[in-house]
Amino acid sequence: MKTEKKRQQEKVNLFNQTFKVSHFLIAALLAVIVSNPASAHCDSYDGPVIKDATRALETNNVNLVLKWITDEQEQEIIPLFNKTYNLKNGDKEVYAIVEKHFFETLVRLHRQTEGAPYTGLKPAGTTKQIIQLTDKALADGNEDDFLAKFNSHIDKIVREKYQKVAELDKVKGISKEQGRAFVEAYVDYTHTVEALHEILEHGNSPHSGH
Repeated sequence: MKTEKKRQQEKVNLFNQTFKVSHFLIAALLAVIVSNPASAHCDSYDGPVIKDATRALETNNVNLVLKWITDEQEQEIIPLFNKTYNLKNGDKEVYAIVEKHFFETLVRLHRQTEGAPYTGLKPAGTTKQIIQLTDKALADGNEDDFLAKFNSHIDKIVREKYQKVAELDKVKGISKEQGRAFVEAYVDYTHTVEALHEILEHGNSPHSGH
């Protein structure tokens, strides 16, 4: 029989293995998020592009936004920036219109560098919470807090999907409707796990299909 000390050591070893895998998984998921233009949040008012644009206009420093575009695109942005800044102390309504046009142009050009379409500026607060956490981690210089929250989030999602499938598995044979509910939950659960596993194995998005 296993001694209590040995059982405790096995639990510690299992925790350490899970902790290492979880952190590797988080790093892989972040790589996918960052490299995927569809997940970008640079078109929202609380995104980094418009934040930099706002600071640039406050300080008359166009250099703050040039990193978001290419050298060729500077020919469009710099004159527009100067025009916008020069109207800052004029009519407020006119300035608001020109400022928004500057924001829209900057974001549109940046989206072009990502190979993504421009679909308009999004209100503050529309950025996904997970992306807000990544930005906060960078601002605070605190990756440990972010990793702990993200790891907890992943754990919560997988457990919820598993528990839903497990409950429906008990009644899937009772009726056609319950059987279909099980299939829907099963596909959702297995696709989620498959996606996480694919990232661990290959570091990129899984192909669709089941």
